Amino acid sequence: MWRLVPIDLQSLTMVLTDSLTLAIRAIVAQRLRSFLTLLGIAVGIAAVILLTSIGEGIHRYVLAEFTQFGTNVVGVHPGKTKTGGGALSGLPSSARPLSLDDADALKRLPNVVAVTPSVFGNAEVSGNGRLRRVSVYGVGPGMLQVFKGKVRSGQFLPEEEAGSARAQVVLGPKLKNELFGPENALGARVRIGGLQFRVIGIMESKGQFLGIDLDDTAFVPAARALELFNREGLNEINVAAAEGVSAASVVADVKEVMKARHGREDVTIISQEEMLSTLSGILNVLTMAVGALGGISLLVGGVGIVTIMTIAVTERTNEIGLMVALGARRQTILGLFLGEAVALAAIGGLVGLLLGVGLAQLIGLFFPALPVHTPLSFVLLAEALAAAIGLAAGVLPARRAAMLDPVEALRTE
Repeated sequence: MWRLVPIDLQSLTMVLTDSLTLAIRAIVAQRLRSFLTLLGIAVGIAAVILLTSIGEGIHRYVLAEFTQFGTNVVGVHPGKTKTGGGALSGLPSSARPLSLDDADALKRLPNVVAVTPSVFGNAEVSGNGRLRRVSVYGVGPGMLQVFKGKVRSGQFLPEEEAGSARAQVVLGPKLKNELFGPENALGARVRIGGLQFRVIGIMESKGQFLGIDLDDTAFVPAARALELFNREGLNEINVAAAEGVSAASVVADVKEVMKARHGREDVTIISQEEMLSTLSGILNVLTMAVGALGGISLLVGGVGIVTIMTIAVTERTNEIGLMVALGARRQTILGLFLGEAVALAAIGGLVGLLLGVGLAQLIGLFFPALPVHTPLSFVLLAEALAAAIGLAAGVLPARRAAMLDPVEALRTE
């Protein structure tokens, strides 16, 4: 029959305190050897912290770059990826091109707040006696709402019939400065490719997106862009769903409309929510992979602890025999050597944390373009990992010490 045995917390605390004190004394007694041992763990932890900080920083940077345009965007692309439609460039495709009428049809869907057709390419833009080659985007008036853009001065492209879209252009702030400097550009004429356009607005600065300068751009009506780039269909149609609405339901509605219009399912529909989820998974794997590379150093540190603790057991055989002869239990001997191994690893882990976090901050300071972020969870996990490695590495030497025969141990010189 089971019975409860009361635990003497005071005695347990004293045992733990004494064990820790003995472990620290043993470490201090061999300063150089202990330092070299914990240095292996410190280097491993520093490598893990530094590499995972860089990986996590890149993770957050990439996700932030995509989410600056909102998280409720659904993209419709010509050709079905699974059947090799328009997704296989260079091969003939039977997929029907996306048209401006397709974009207008998607505007009438429930839970859709804005739609913009999209045609893009590079072209020479000249004005005020200056010439510059930039990215030109053919879009619709809904582009501001879909991609959360803002106009600094003037206005954006107005609502017009696709066939009668006027030759108007909205310049990015960098392009405006390159062509017109501090002068007022509104109402000025610019030539894009072989067509003349009138400037009606200047965009707010949007910065860079994965290395692409979004401020060095020009926005023209999609119908005019089709003419400018001599294209039959749109590159894509972007749909903004209402907040709180499931992306899957909007994708299903878009798929149904496009199938009805084209007579078959010949488009690829990707929600930004799905894309961010996939991207996040890839970046998580990347972070884990670079962390694992740093973990190789931890294995080396663990081997160092096993080696040093084995030497310590050999050197202190006489001491172990005396402790057992005086009545020390084998569990106590085991705990003493395990405590020493864990203390070595924990101190090394703490030094490694300080070194890793310090290096990460220095990299962020001297190389601001390289995103670095060290979450608290990484710090706690790294320290726990260091202690666990010390525990695992100390088991065999500690067990060997606990199993020594006291008589034979006392005879050892």
